[in-house]
Amino acid sequence: MTLEQDRPLKRVSQAESACAPSPTSCRAHTRLYQSGKLVAEGFPVSEISDHLANPASVIWLDLEDPDKGDLGVITEELGLHPLAVDDAVNDRQRPKLDTYEDHLFLNCYLTSYDAASGDLTTREVGAFVTTQALVTVRKDPQIELAPMLTMWDTARPGAAASGVGFLLHGLIDHVVDTHFTVVQDLDDAVEDLEEELFGEQGAGDALQRQTFALRKSLVQLRRVVLPMREVVNTLLRRDLGLIDEAMGPYYQDVYDHVLRAAEWTESLRDMIGSVLETNATLQGNRLNVTVRKLTAYAAILAVTTAITGFYGQNVPYPGSQETAGFITSALLLAGAVIGLFVFFKKKHYL
Repeated sequence: MTLEQDRPLKRVSQAESACAPSPTSCRAHTRLYQSGKLVAEGFPVSEISDHLANPASVIWLDLEDPDKGDLGVITEELGLHPLAVDDAVNDRQRPKLDTYEDHLFLNCYLTSYDAASGDLTTREVGAFVTTQALVTVRKDPQIELAPMLTMWDTARPGAAASGVGFLLHGLIDHVVDTHFTVVQDLDDAVEDLEEELFGEQGAGDALQRQTFALRKSLVQLRRVVLPMREVVNTLLRRDLGLIDEAMGPYYQDVYDHVLRAAEWTESLRDMIGSVLETNATLQGNRLNVTVRKLTAYAAILAVTTAITGFYGQNVPYPGSQETAGFITSALLLAGAVIGLFVFFKKKHYL
């Protein structure tokens, strides 16, 4: 059978993402690398087995929201484990890397953050990794392929010679980049909260809502970021034989980014907790100041009440029913009010 390198390379735009004719009900995208060079893309899924017969061939197949029947087309051909197939079609799997006899199954999440609404969006991606093929399963059609394709196409010359390890690096690096972008956006949002917290107007209900929304987003992000440390660390194992010496430094770089994203996420979680605690402390302090002021004013009123009560007695006393008595009581009232006000002011009660 004529191999694909005998056929002229079919070029398509990244927007079309090399959409290939497929016997499945879902959209499929294909690429063929041979001896480290891209030689075909957008070829029919039915031709994959022919290309895999050549040991120098490396295939990328992308399936958009497939069901178990769609994956059945390649299950026997690639020797995929039934448990891995189930994980690929079932939603909301945790980020992980499962090792089977002759292939790996990776599950991870791309993330995005809407600063206006404070919502974090996660989009799930599964991937089967064999010695000659990378099969990606996009469970959300809105996941864009362009960043990953750009990464592959702009890689250093000869990088594709690393085979599946090269393709898998492009996928994981793109995933981790989205984690980093979201962490940076959340960090900016936390800084804005801190400025609002110590603003002149003080913190209101809006800040409380924003804080809880941010904490919810951080919890979601933490669930998809932290497990990636174990995923990349497992890929770095030499016994897997997936990463050659040329790709080793690139995976180490990705692992460093994963650790930084995880540590940054943990620090943001602590900062959100500090914002909540500080807000509660500030509210308590403001309440104490208000109570102190009310107490001071109540003390002033108590003295005036005592004086007017004394001069309101229905018994004879010096100055009773005389102008001098009124003047005396008025002077006492004014003196007591002014004196107490100055005293409380010096004590910073008012």
